[in-house]
Amino acid sequence: MAVPITEKILVMGPSWVGDMVLAQSLFKTLKIRNPDCEIDVAAPAWTLPLLERMPEVNAGIALPFKHGQLALGERIRFGNSLKQRHYTQSIMLTNSLKSAVLPAASGIARRTGFLGEYRYGLLNDIRPLDKNRLPRTVDRFVALGLPDDMLLPEHIPHPSLQADPENATQALEKLGHALPTQPVLGLCPGAEYGEAKRWPAEYYAEVARAALEKGWQVWLFGSEKDIPVTNQINQLANMQCLNLGGKTKLGEAIDIMSLCSAVISNDSGLMHIAAALDKKLIAIYGSSDPHHTPPMSAQAVVEYLGLECSPCFERECPLGHLNCLRLIKPVTISQHLFSSKSLLTTHTHKV
Repeated sequence: MAVPITEKILVMGPSWVGDMVLAQSLFKTLKIRNPDCEIDVAAPAWTLPLLERMPEVNAGIALPFKHGQLALGERIRFGNSLKQRHYTQSIMLTNSLKSAVLPAASGIARRTGFLGEYRYGLLNDIRPLDKNRLPRTVDRFVALGLPDDMLLPEHIPHPSLQADPENATQALEKLGHALPTQPVLGLCPGAEYGEAKRWPAEYYAEVARAALEKGWQVWLFGSEKDIPVTNQINQLANMQCLNLGGKTKLGEAIDIMSLCSAVISNDSGLMHIAAALDKKLIAIYGSSDPHHTPPMSAQAVVEYLGLECSPCFERECPLGHLNCLRLIKPVTISQHLFSSKSLLTTHTHKV
């Protein structure tokens, strides 16, 4: 009797934190369809802490290539090194030509993805991208895990990161901070893409002061690039916040955020992490579109004004006024935060 071949899937993962979080919906879909499949994800090394917190992923494979680097020979050699893993399918979540080289060099029989940068020959299961049928990033990811003629499931599984409580405790201790004994508000005031996605620092500080007055702790999250804005908010809040800007690695930030009672965030990777941790979340959108990359959580409130000029998808406001963010006032966000009604029942899109 022939032994069935184990389905082994290599996913070429995205390079953005938020997109990698959303990719977990694909991983969950693959596991629902075949619980015995093995899923490996090849992506930049910094994404591995995210993958380690996704139980659906068998292994994360760190790619050694620099961002934007073709490195054709190196990609072919790296692909050849994966041949012994005997993958049965690759799924491309990136659309570039260079990213499709590795699966082809690995000799994977079925190579699935959207056409992207004219990847004929590199992909052999090419899907047309109908943006009207698949409006959200998560829809596009999940569709690649289904047969080409299958409709999306009515309910796409939400990402759900598994935090490490022990690591959270150790990370806080390293920063000289004990586990919280009162509610914690997490603020994520950064956004890698640019200023037009960042709610004003003084607005964040106003909400921080309101939370501190009610006996909450306020923790500021951000990368090294966000240090100026986390410092500014902390100064405006009379230095009463725990400023984590630039002080935590990605895995530590995830685990520490799991201790928060609620999170307020711009449209950023940390917003998607908060949603995947099932936190009460207030997500603030300016230049981007919440219909394209919404937080995948029933506990999320989306604040988006939907002005005539929105979404512009620009890094800086082309009109110079930033009204899409400035007209979302701190009092509105505080009302969401401190309302006696659960955020779970006030899921709204202001469009």
